Amino acid sequence: MDIAEMGMIGLRVVSLIVGVIIVISTIVAAVKAFVMPRAAHVWLIQFAFTFTGTFFKLRMRRATSYKDRDRIMALYSPLTLLFVPFLMLSLVLFGYMFIYWSLGDVTMRSAFRLSGSALLTLGNAAIDGVAFEVIEFSEAMLGLILVALIIAYLPTMYNAFTRRESAVALLEVRAGTPPSPWMLIMRSHRNNELDQLRELWSTWQVWFAEIEESHTSLPPLIYFRSPRPELSWITAAGVVLDSAALMLSTIDAPYEPRAPFCIRSGFLALRQIASFMDIDYDPSPAPYDPISISRDEYNAVLIELAEAGVPLKEDRDKAWQDFAGWRVNYDTVLIAIAARTLAPYAPWSSDRSLSPTAARRKV
Repeated sequence: MDIAEMGMIGLRVVSLIVGVIIVISTIVAAVKAFVMPRAAHVWLIQFAFTFTGTFFKLRMRRATSYKDRDRIMALYSPLTLLFVPFLMLSLVLFGYMFIYWSLGDVTMRSAFRLSGSALLTLGNAAIDGVAFEVIEFSEAMLGLILVALIIAYLPTMYNAFTRRESAVALLEVRAGTPPSPWMLIMRSHRNNELDQLRELWSTWQVWFAEIEESHTSLPPLIYFRSPRPELSWITAAGVVLDSAALMLSTIDAPYEPRAPFCIRSGFLALRQIASFMDIDYDPSPAPYDPISISRDEYNAVLIELAEAGVPLKEDRDKAWQDFAGWRVNYDTVLIAIAARTLAPYAPWSSDRSLSPTAARRKV
């Protein structure tokens, strides 16, 4: 055996190893993304979003208004989801191509045609031999399994999306557009419901638990935008959390124990999503740590509430300290997620990450 033959054998061994690694890595990524019911960082999904995100960032440079940005970003997650199965099947195709080439005296072109024929079950290319036939069948089975998983994945995601958006749309009835916590409180006061918000806190406590599970196990949901440009799941979350914080700290109403549970459920959910998005935050903030809302902004809201006849607690300093003590638990993650998702304008949440000019413009 001469040096050339030894070199060719070495190349085929390397080709076999590379092919097996590509195929196994793709299978593991598919299992984590489509089957495993828990949060997992999937390199293939992350690559897909990073790759498509590069083109969307270039397109966003030409956007001059929020409506333009929203129209562009509405396609970001759906197009990336279309790219994921293409990327996944392509990796399997090239992985098996290297495996075929390593097994016999075939060219790369013939190995490519053989891999594509087996993966797509076309049957227009084949090579005699037990080893080739076994690998062809395994690739065809793998291709069918991946397609089945992808088909089952989309309905699951859209079911979670529908449940999320139903609550977001219903919140508009109470919180207005753009939504704000003081509007929710004033409308509840006008309808004599200020001391009857237990159902609201219970509903959103369950909602937070659902988005914690769905937005970490189905991460594309994070970037799925609401059907209406002026609404967003993250600004809705901020409104509910701020409303509960105001009710507990500032509004002179009977204590409702569901409100603090709603806040805790909310900030735990947002922190889990933030961790999945690699957003830094303090897991144990102190009650007196600074928050993004100033005392002047808080006082302005109190004036508006008082003018609407909402009963307020007399000790304004303690009320502010209590409100800041609740808000500090979710302040950082709320603003960071709103910035990452390019959420529409909403006071006390997405406006913290907008330019001063954009913050004053209410969509």
